[in-house]
Amino acid sequence: MKTLRFLTATTCLAALVFVTSCSSTKGLGRRGGGQKNTNTAITSKKTKRTADLGTTADSTSLSDPIQRKAFLQQVTDNAQHARFITSKIKFSVEVGNQQMTLTGNLKMKRDDVIRLQLMAFGFVEAGRLEFTPEYVMIIDRINKQYLKVPYSHLEFLRSSNIDFYVLQALFWNELFQPGKSHLTDSHLNTYTAEAGADDDVVIAMEDGKLSYRWLADRTAAQVKMANIKYTDKYRGNYQLNWDYEDFKRHTSKVFPMTHKVMFNTPKKDIKFEMILNYMGSEDNWETRTTLSGKYRQVEVDEILRRFMAL
Repeated sequence: MKTLRFLTATTCLAALVFVTSCSSTKGLGRRGGGQKNTNTAITSKKTKRTADLGTTADSTSLSDPIQRKAFLQQVTDNAQHARFITSKIKFSVEVGNQQMTLTGNLKMKRDDVIRLQLMAFGFVEAGRLEFTPEYVMIIDRINKQYLKVPYSHLEFLRSSNIDFYVLQALFWNELFQPGKSHLTDSHLNTYTAEAGADDDVVIAMEDGKLSYRWLADRTAAQVKMANIKYTDKYRGNYQLNWDYEDFKRHTSKVFPMTHKVMFNTPKKDIKFEMILNYMGSEDNWETRTTLSGKYRQVEVDEILRRFMAL
């Protein structure tokens, strides 16, 4: 039981890291103290180019507004637009000197739900994360506890301008614009795009203390990395970096089978990795979790104190 409790704590910590990496009230941004500038890191990052990644972008100059917008349109067109994505997953978490690897299931329905079911010992569901447009839900199966709140009740999400559609874009390997459920042609005018190292393009957007960067393959017009940073000289700097690797074709588009995520905060660095076993499109599952009366709802502060202290 002690082991199961630790697995459950790690599982929930992974969820909380994802939505509370800004230490409960802060945004995401670059960690201070000797870390390379994010723009330089993105521009110089060496990544392998996959030849079969979708529509090919031309080699015209990105300094031309028309060609820049055409490239950004190709990036959005190459995103995976399947209605359902499902897979078995391997989920690894590293917080300080604590490491844990769990198996689980990923189930996503476009514009409706993102669900991660994390298993202990391969057969016991230790925790469940459920994101919908209306709420965030974190379930501790072992201790029969859960948190279910709308995004507006979580200051750390609200102040970082992170909602369901930003999370969906990160999971689905897409460009996004905070506050918008879908990108339109007019939204593309708010991004800049500059040539980076090798065949990469750095796509950028600024929003006050928050800045957003994407690294895209110029030839394939495919997002390879997303970066969100929050800079505050009083509260500290925070950064989220999401790498996409091992693209496989699913229907007419491709999708990354490996997601590597790094959170940098003033107090700790957190890593997690999600590896998909396959690309499925199962649609015969309930998209909303219902809990019995045996579960106790806990407050935000309570669950934060428990897991952020680990």
